[in-house]
Amino acid sequence: MELLFRDITLTPAQQAKVDSIQAHYRSERPSFTPGTPPDSATRDKIRALFQRERDDLRAVLTPDQQKTFDRNVEEMRQRRPGGGS
Repeated sequence: MELLFRDITLTPAQQAKVDSIQAHYRSERPSFTPGTPPDSATRDKIRALFQRERDDLRAVLTPDQQKTFDRNVEEMRQRRPGGGS
């Protein structure tokens, strides 16, 4: 998650909200056995949770911070295997 906030300086209030959002979504993520790929339904659920989490995190930011956040999200997508497709 730290890559999402690269070049973004959060206020203490923003940091508290970010911490709360991350804690909430950590508890929501399904668990699976390490080394065993999740099934299709679990992957879809994880993908949807990550998208909602990014949306919630983005909502905490100022418009200028959102631009940097969006750039960071896009850079992360490009780094994923398959170019984020």
